[in-house]
Amino acid sequence: MTKEAFISCIKGGLIVSCQALPGEPLYRPEGGIMPLMAKAAEEAGAKGIRCNGIRDITDIKTKVNLPVIGIIKKNYEGFGAYITPSMDEVDQLVAVGCEVIAIDCTPLSRPGNLTASEYIRAIKKKYPHQLLMADCASFEDAYNAAAAGIDFVGTTMNGYVGDNSATILDGPNYQLARKITTSIAVPLIAEGRIHRPEDAAEMLRLGALAVVVGGAITRPKEIAERFVHAINTSAESRN
Repeated sequence: MTKEAFISCIKGGLIVSCQALPGEPLYRPEGGIMPLMAKAAEEAGAKGIRCNGIRDITDIKTKVNLPVIGIIKKNYEGFGAYITPSMDEVDQLVAVGCEVIAIDCTPLSRPGNLTASEYIRAIKKKYPHQLLMADCASFEDAYNAAAAGIDFVGTTMNGYVGDNSATILDGPNYQLARKITTSIAVPLIAEGRIHRPEDAAEMLRLGALAVVVGGAITRPKEIAERFVHAINTSAESRN
C-alpha cells in the first residue's frame, strides 16, 4: 500500500489497538481472541488495526479488510527498546504484509546499538517501500524520526520513557500533539492514554491524521479497573 493510499484509508478515523500479552486475561497461546476484537472494531467503523505478533497479525488479516500497523514486542537482554527493536522483527513483519510497521524511536538502546535515526535509515535502505511509524516519547524523538525519513510519528511512548516517565498524565498529552502537528510535516498518528471519545476528537482537532485507541476499547480488565477505582474513590470521599 502506498503512503497516499494509507492516509486516505485512515484520515480522520479510529485505529483500534488489538493486543494481549502473556499474563493478561484475553491472552491465549493458540490465539483467536484478537481477530474477534479486530472484527468488532471494523464493524464499529474503525479505519485500521494496530496489533502485536505474527500470529495475531496473520489471523487478523484473514478476518478484517483494514490496513494493519504491525509490531513485535520483544525484550533483548541488556537493551531497553522492546517495540520492534531489531531488523529481525522488521523482516518478519514485512513478510506478513503489514501496511505499516511501528518501531521504537525513543533514546532507548536497541540490538546493534543503533540510534533511532540510524535504525530508520537501515530499514528504509533494506525496504524502501515499507511504511514506518515512529513510536515516540518526546518532540525531539518525533523531530529526529521525521528528519531520518519516517512516514508517520506517534505519541505512543510519551510518559513512559524519558524525563516525564515518573509523572504519567491520566489523559492524552495535547500539548505535545499540538507541537508536533504545527512544527513537523510528517503526519501524526496520536496514541497514548486516549480514554474517551472526546479525547480522540480533540486529537483530530489538533491536527492528528488519525488516533489509536487500545486499552479503552480492547482491554476489559483495564476498563473495569477504572470503574472500580472511581467507585472506591467516591466511597472514600463519602466516609
